[in-house]
Amino acid sequence: MADEIAATLDLRGLKCPYPVIKTENQLAKLGPGAMISVETTDPLAAIDIPHFCSENGHVLVSQEKLDGGHRFLIRKGS
Repeated sequence: MADEIAATLDLRGLKCPYPVIKTENQLAKLGPGAMISVETTDPLAAIDIPHFCSENGHVLVSQEKLDGGHRFLIRKGS
């Protein structure tokens, strides 16, 4: 399981529910253990993305606040 990022999603400017939908679509294309980086400006993503990960068996490796948004590092579950 490599720790390199398989995909980076720039979802800045998209509002709920699109950051979660686009994150889910990208993860569906990848194998278990793949990592993606997601950047958003939607304030609700700080709640929605962690919730999505926990509900769907993905690991939220990190979450950081950026100027005007957030960055998430997610490892796809099995």
